[in-house]
Amino acid sequence: MSPEPRDPTDPREWLRRARSNLARARAGRPAPEVLHEDLTFDAQQAAEKAIKAVLVARGVEFPKTHALVRLFDLAEKGGQVVPPEVREAGRLTVYAVETRYPGVEDVTEEEYLEALELAERVVRWAEAAIEGSAQA
Repeated sequence: MSPEPRDPTDPREWLRRARSNLARARAGRPAPEVLHEDLTFDAQQAAEKAIKAVLVARGVEFPKTHALVRLFDLAEKGGQVVPPEVREAGRLTVYAVETRYPGVEDVTEEEYLEALELAERVVRWAEAAIEGSAQA
């Protein structure tokens, strides 16, 4: 670990983490042992961290939660517009907890690709929102 921790009050650090999760999700299945469940978890994490980047940029406090709809609601209360096509990513919340453990239905290739697209939308939205707030 680096001697100095990254600044959690810097939205760019949250975006850096979101992009890392998105890159892992985009990498797909380099081996058959890699499960779609793990890739969709990374997609959910990318979206979650991107939303939190927007909240940090707007100075909005948020709880430790994986509930994306709740985070979108906080962003809107903080004055950030969340378009419907971005808000659709609220469906990713299921991949934060339920699908990470045995005992649930396997995530399909189609579900993985949809999760990846939703996460990409959220990250693009967050990048634009943060860039816009930096110029304001």
